[in-house]
Amino acid sequence: MQHFDLAVIGSGSGNSLIDERFEGQRVALIERDPVFGGTCLNRGCIPTKMYVYPADVLSSVDEAQKLGITLRPGKADWQAIRDRVFGRIDPISAGGLAWRERNAHVTVFHDEASFVDPHVLRVGNTEIRADQIVLATGSRPRMLNVPGLAELADRIHTSDTVMRIDEMPERIVILGGGFVAAEFAHVFASFGVDVTMVHRSEVFLREEDEEVQAAFAAQLSKRVRMRLNQRVSAFEEGPAGDVAVVTQDRNGVEYVYYTDLVLVAVGRERNYEALNLDAAGVEYKPNGQVRVDAHQRTNVPHIWALGDISSDYLLKHVANHEMRTVQHNLLYPDNLIESDHRYVPAAVFTQPQIASVGATERQLVQWGNPYVKKVQRYADVAYGWAMEDEGHFVKLLADPRSWHLLGAHIIGPQASTLIQPLVQAMSFGLSVPDMAKGQYWIHPALPEVIENALLGLLHVERPQELEHG
Repeated sequence: MQHFDLAVIGSGSGNSLIDERFEGQRVALIERDPVFGGTCLNRGCIPTKMYVYPADVLSSVDEAQKLGITLRPGKADWQAIRDRVFGRIDPISAGGLAWRERNAHVTVFHDEASFVDPHVLRVGNTEIRADQIVLATGSRPRMLNVPGLAELADRIHTSDTVMRIDEMPERIVILGGGFVAAEFAHVFASFGVDVTMVHRSEVFLREEDEEVQAAFAAQLSKRVRMRLNQRVSAFEEGPAGDVAVVTQDRNGVEYVYYTDLVLVAVGRERNYEALNLDAAGVEYKPNGQVRVDAHQRTNVPHIWALGDISSDYLLKHVANHEMRTVQHNLLYPDNLIESDHRYVPAAVFTQPQIASVGATERQLVQWGNPYVKKVQRYADVAYGWAMEDEGHFVKLLADPRSWHLLGAHIIGPQASTLIQPLVQAMSFGLSVPDMAKGQYWIHPALPEVIENALLGLLHVERPQELEHG
């Protein structure tokens, strides 16, 4: 039986963990997927944004009209876009694997890993032993279990497969109302596809602030059909050889949507089943989320976990942060550090773009937390005015006792960039007045919308109980 100092299961953020400081250790890197590098590189963050960017360019035609510019409607060459995306990504994945396999101290295993006991892993037909083990197996798209799925599987996709299809459909039904559904709705609508979104809930992007939710739905509904409070009951062969998506609303009323292709974007599931965690004594929740402490250590002291398998946040930047925590703690076991999940930002690369960090107003009300808020329109600052912007805003929530930010929510162009100084302010304890007045804000640039929102907070009437307290 081969013995390793460290075994890492998963080649996404887990692969990044193994830097030059581990050259004195024997390391096993285990990946069951045919492609190397994890979801973000091959099927997630990076390829999707490489589709979103041309979608942004195409959708700018409508925006140009109000600026006095007439642009001819663009046309998406699906195969050219797809080949550009994966013509760049696939060589990176292959090159990453080839480089890793050249590392003398790393042995790469291309097979499934499962625990035999707390120190022994069965990898395919081989058993290996490791002193330290890191679980970084990520997550996968959740698939529906409804009649007709198997028979029509060639036309029913997830985010794992839809980006590699050979031809762009004329019609698509997107099932789901989260960030994956929103981003692909933007992509396909911009490319000229007839898009219908079907969601079992009554709101899209349910994790976002309610004002952002409402603004997003109002704007996206101008580009796609949005059907709420409906659940899929079956997939059937349509009369023209297409797919019939059969749904029911809460009253049992049945609906049928005919389409060329279906994208199932109803959430993600953690990759835990094959690990046989019970054999190692590792504790996990019913949904497969491995329990870890602040050091990313499981209840078994030599087994660690990071990323989607253990985190509350299924986000690549969180997985990378947790990877650095595990990396440090493996290298310096007498000086453990903790992961910091206080202010985790997130962005949705749809149209309009959305970004957020911290609490929503709904949460603050539920918690009974005093707050003041300011909603600042893009259109009220110079750059937003120059853009003829409509319907986009920054919403800030602050504690009127300490003047520290509690939450920030942005919907509009460059939202994922504009959120960063607010993340920084929250992470380092910068107060609203210090952030607003303690630095220059370039004029006329779009970050002035942040400056004006901060200044506006200082002029919001404080809650009466604080005024008289």
